[in-house]
Amino acid sequence: MRGFLPRTVALAVGLCLSGIALADKTIITIESWRAEDQAIWDDLILPAFEAEHPDIDVQFKPTTATEYNAALNARLAGGTAGDIITCRPFDNALAMYDAGNLSDIKDLPGLENFSDVAKGAWSTDAGDATFCVPMASVIHGFMYNKDAFAELGLEVPATEADFYAVLDAIKEDGSYIPMAMGTKDQWEAATMGYTNVGPTYWNGEEGRLALLGGEAKFTDDAFVEGFRQMEKWVPYLGNGYQAQSYTDSQNLFTLGRAAIYPTGSWEITGFQENADFEIGAFAPPARDADSSCYISDHTDIGIGMNAATKNKDAALAFLEWTTSAEFAGLLTNAAPGFFSLANHDITVENELAKEFIAMRGECEATIRVAHQILSRGEPALGNHLWTLTANVINGSMSADEAAADAQANVDSWYQP
Repeated sequence: MRGFLPRTVALAVGLCLSGIALADKTIITIESWRAEDQAIWDDLILPAFEAEHPDIDVQFKPTTATEYNAALNARLAGGTAGDIITCRPFDNALAMYDAGNLSDIKDLPGLENFSDVAKGAWSTDAGDATFCVPMASVIHGFMYNKDAFAELGLEVPATEADFYAVLDAIKEDGSYIPMAMGTKDQWEAATMGYTNVGPTYWNGEEGRLALLGGEAKFTDDAFVEGFRQMEKWVPYLGNGYQAQSYTDSQNLFTLGRAAIYPTGSWEITGFQENADFEIGAFAPPARDADSSCYISDHTDIGIGMNAATKNKDAALAFLEWTTSAEFAGLLTNAAPGFFSLANHDITVENELAKEFIAMRGECEATIRVAHQILSRGEPALGNHLWTLTANVINGSMSADEAAADAQANVDSWYQP
């Protein structure tokens, strides 16, 4: 018995000391919709921050993506939300700021590492407040089966004519569905179709800003052409595309049954895990050899501070760290396809991610056309474009009709 008491006392003392050590730390939590990134944050990103800030314990506590907005708003209203808020771009985060739930961090050291375009996704319309640090973007384009291209003797297309010549060759051979995309879920028709290749015709930011300023309309030929391209895609989508879901399209490509997949860099990790062939990427083709190519380098994820946090100093220390080159490199390589929006030089390790990020040096960048301001009507234009693009591909609307419908949406509420 004499040996038992000292061990018990030692254990109790150890637990007390552990509790004291934990009590000396400030604990902050991060709200996010990306539950699939739990291991990335727990194993890579947060240990790097905590090594530099041993007095702060950061905990990543995500919510299922489809429930994130409602659950977060409920916690904000109830005073139980985390200290750090992962922000979706534009109006979603702006509404939280307007409601007093996100702090203005425009004076945060390190924000000078981001362009005005990057900060614009998480700033007021007037630009007098910024409420989230720009964290990552996703780049739109096309993935392709390199084995299939080698087998058929195909080159990566650089122009619109090249693109359709490649699709015709794949279709004529018959071994592969030329392009995997369906319209059942609608959103991918617009996100991977209209807003993927459309910037080629409305000249990216030039056309998007002209819409915002009232100098352009969706009924202008440049915006109608985006819908016409969707009509041209129809012969290459394979039988039954109208009933084909997003998951169906993913499977068709990763199983090697389709040669090309219109998509974005967010698919990199999952596709590389599931495909047994080498995947390549190419940018939306230019109109012709004398034209520029354009990519949607879409501001996708930001990170801000709960205005009601009781741990402001710790939260600001974490946010300042997210502006650093260290964080940019960790995020870009831990989550291939989600590219830092900072201007730091980053060595990208994943080969497919390298192909996407190289597009930034080759093409002019823009963002999804309806995401800034233009989706404040009813229905939100971003969602309306899902339906319109799917209707064009399904043949129930013409390109001109879809463009007129989109412009009617804008005209019903927006006065530039």
